[in-house]
Amino acid sequence: MLNNGVALIIGAGDATGGAIAKKFAREGFTTCCVRRNSEKLASLVEEIEADGGKAIAFGCDARKEDQVSQLIETIENEIGPIEVLVFNIGANVPSSIFDETPRKYFKIWEMGCFTGFLCGREVALRMRPRERGTIIFTGATASLRGAKNFASFSGSKNALRALAQSMARELAPLGIHVAHTVIDGAIDTDFIKTNFPERYAMKDQGGILNPDHIADNYWHIHNQPKDSWTFELDLRPWTEKW
Repeated sequence: MLNNGVALIIGAGDATGGAIAKKFAREGFTTCCVRRNSEKLASLVEEIEADGGKAIAFGCDARKEDQVSQLIETIENEIGPIEVLVFNIGANVPSSIFDETPRKYFKIWEMGCFTGFLCGREVALRMRPRERGTIIFTGATASLRGAKNFASFSGSKNALRALAQSMARELAPLGIHVAHTVIDGAIDTDFIKTNFPERYAMKDQGGILNPDHIADNYWHIHNQPKDSWTFELDLRPWTEKW
């Protein structure tokens, strides 16, 4: 076990989540990387280990209370204390309100908010007796306002932000730093490159978000002194209209 304990990344995907995992690994944390299918984490773990860090892949459906509880228990007992939780699950599935189905609306809320509650609660329970820790929830433009065709996504992200606000007010006096980030803009991913080539062409001009730079901001949040804790951080390219 490395000296800095464990950074748990729920939703360690190919862009933001993976970059955050690599950043904390470089800083000496054991990074526990989580996706529903752990096999999809193989390349991320290999990259972290090749760079001299330590990473462990876990498969978990974060919508299932028993799986989340078992995941946290396993990490705490077998790997080390969770010092940082980054909740980074996305659920961005646009749809007209006329075409939206109750089943899909509920699933997006489960993915975007309910999973945040389950993960945040389980980790907070372990952090409380230690009187320290950082919990960061990844939000989006939809956390602040609902755009056309994004009723379900906006509902889940608004709810996640409210959860983060409530937890921050309750846990700060206990020494636990809870923060919420608003990621407003396109991120440098294969999805953006393929589906929005005009937007991706702005990359060289700093027109889309670099996942590594997002990760640097998460690291900064974790290292803030108690007298200057950030609750909400907005990150957007200079070209983004807001």
